[in-house]
Amino acid sequence: MTHPALPNLILEPLVRAALMEDLGANGDITTLTVVPPDVTYSARLNAREDAVVSGMQIAELAFRLVDPTLEVSCHVADGQRCHVGQTLMDIHGNAASILSAERVALNFAGRLSGVATATAAMVQQTQGTDARITCTRKTTPGLRLVEKQAVLHGGGFNHRFSLSDAILIKDNHIAAAGGVAAVLSATKARASHMMKVEIEVDRLDQLAEVLTVGGADVVLLDNMSNDTLTQAVEMVSGRLVTEASGNVTRDSVAAIAATGVDYISSGALTHSYRTVDLGLDF
Repeated sequence: MTHPALPNLILEPLVRAALMEDLGANGDITTLTVVPPDVTYSARLNAREDAVVSGMQIAELAFRLVDPTLEVSCHVADGQRCHVGQTLMDIHGNAASILSAERVALNFAGRLSGVATATAAMVQQTQGTDARITCTRKTTPGLRLVEKQAVLHGGGFNHRFSLSDAILIKDNHIAAAGGVAAVLSATKARASHMMKVEIEVDRLDQLAEVLTVGGADVVLLDNMSNDTLTQAVEMVSGRLVTEASGNVTRDSVAAIAATGVDYISSGALTHSYRTVDLGLDF
């Protein structure tokens, strides 16, 4: 599945902030000191391991923001697989400009490819089931938009982007509001008809109460054993969308998917991924 690129207008503030952080008040003083200003060069952004690519759009934007005259050619699109030694991008032009943008471009591309690769590995484990892998709000502060885009590039799906997207009633809400019936009654009385409602439960008796009271669209089955998840799916019997969460790993996700849940959410996709090794070579 292909996903449309995000508008550069949205990405520019993020990339500009990263460039300003890296260049500081004095710019790239190493390059300014040792590289003549009129030197031109060609560079290649290469994969040093197999991966699912994400962040190419942002890497290209980093080079162009530093120097619009740079010629940038991307050979592997976000969401595609790459192999060790493969050239992902060619950059030609002013050598100082390439060097000044290099680290920001690699930081974004390596990290976002890490998210995409981790997602793809988890998606692979659910093949043969109807379960969909989705992310959470456990993202790097300031990078949520692009990390969630990387999840899409890896074949996953997105959960809500912010607290304002949907009503997600967690255990602490239930405790503070006086129980399952109380929170669902409040939701039915006050929530917009356009707003999806999800409620978290960690016991089957709570699930039974949710089904009795009504008012939810999705039930989050939190930290349940696989046997309990199977029972929960049978209890729901298609009346609600089911989502499993809690300590989801690449090793455990196949068994969770086999319980019949609709979605499996994993915070690890955006908080415990490993950065993919990419390099820029002149």
